[in-house]
Amino acid sequence: MATFSEMKVQEIVEDETLTTEEKIAQLRDIESEARGMQRAASESPMGDNDGWQDDLRQVRFALDKLGAKEPRKGAASL
Repeated sequence: MATFSEMKVQEIVEDETLTTEEKIAQLRDIESEARGMQRAASESPMGDNDGWQDDLRQVRFALDKLGAKEPRKGAASL
């Protein structure tokens, strides 16, 4: 069964009303949110399998499929 994030990523990729740039921007927003949630989960006593790594992988795959360049990473990047 697909997660909500996977469904949202697929919905964005398949949306014919969006330009490639708009799709990339929306996917970057999801990627940023997932990274924030992953950071928060890593700081809590929750289990190691928080699920955010899979969400990030799905977003990264979709961005690669759209030809998005990897963003420059700063000192605070995961």
